[in-house]
Amino acid sequence: MHPPRLFNKIFESKGASESLRAKITVHGAVQGVGFRPFVYRLATQLRLDGWVLNSSQGVFIEVEGPLDLLQEFLARLEKEKPPLAIIQGLESSFLDIVGYQGFEIRYSDDSGPKTALILPDIAICVDCLRELLDPANRRYRYPFTNCTNCGPRFSIIDKLPYDRPNTSMRQFKQCPACDAEYHDPLNRRFHAQPNACSTCGPHLELWDTSGNVLAYDDAALLITAELVRQGKVIALKGIGGFQLICTAQEEEVVIRLRQRKRRDEKPFALMYPALDQVSRDCVVSSLEERLLGSPESPIVLLMRQARESAIPPSVAPGTRTLGVMLPYTPLHHLLMQELGVPVIATSGNLANEPICIDEVEALDRLKDIADFFLIHDRPIVRHVDDSIARVVCHREM
Repeated sequence: MHPPRLFNKIFESKGASESLRAKITVHGAVQGVGFRPFVYRLATQLRLDGWVLNSSQGVFIEVEGPLDLLQEFLARLEKEKPPLAIIQGLESSFLDIVGYQGFEIRYSDDSGPKTALILPDIAICVDCLRELLDPANRRYRYPFTNCTNCGPRFSIIDKLPYDRPNTSMRQFKQCPACDAEYHDPLNRRFHAQPNACSTCGPHLELWDTSGNVLAYDDAALLITAELVRQGKVIALKGIGGFQLICTAQEEEVVIRLRQRKRRDEKPFALMYPALDQVSRDCVVSSLEERLLGSPESPIVLLMRQARESAIPPSVAPGTRTLGVMLPYTPLHHLLMQELGVPVIATSGNLANEPICIDEVEALDRLKDIADFFLIHDRPIVRHVDDSIARVVCHREM
């Protein structure tokens, strides 16, 4: 950004009310976080003309207007950026105006070296979760809802810049309602690349081990919950790969999963429906609570409570800790709401093999582990494992 002395020189030579054009390049994690919609709203609020676009290097902006407003625009660009955006560098220069009319989001530029950063997939935000559970909302119980503040990112992108045609969402054409949201500057789904609903987006299917479809959509989810209650092992296609899901409260089921997965002693991760249930089995500090509910939604290693719990020893043999996470996708939230109890949620693979990301591959590799497959038709471009975090000496690691 220009140093204050340079601003002073420009003020002296041009005057604060004379129009100039600011050419700005923003580097960092500024794609897939609602940065362009934020720039659009800020520029239109300040009545500046110009454009913004994603590039392979970051975000390019040109704005025209009085110098004092350009200075305010630059200051607020960093101060008021979207919560998930990370600005690593901001370069700006002042040029003569070219006469832009209005402000627009332009088509992305994929030329030049690929240096832009893409955030990992982001846990469902509170607004999308509220809609997911609201019977009056059109996305009620839709397991792939998202907005600019949450949803898949890294797992669906083919190439930079981050735009829908460069992701695995390109095969899903938005319905009129979703398209209207996507183009509405006041909507939080404005330019949300994975935007979809039950009319136009991905859907669920429940398969048996031969690939026969047993149920679709919400029926598939409800039957899956019942199968988990019956002690079955489910291969669930998540946001970044397959997970193996089964009840965590029956020793026999956990041991069966260990035998099938060829995982003798390594602890299994647990997914709990809600934080208050975690506290029944584990000691949870305020830092650990923050980690569990963070946008990254990692597995957090927690100390077990001294008292007896419903979690059998076979979940994490020989250790005083449990690896715990909360639901982080709409699909997980819906499933855990139906079950109401913790489950094993471990990677969908045999020991020492890569995680499965494709349902056909999973059917072949996991058919001797899983009893059923809950899949969806949004392709996973690259696998994403659940991250693991721990608080040590009051610091997150």
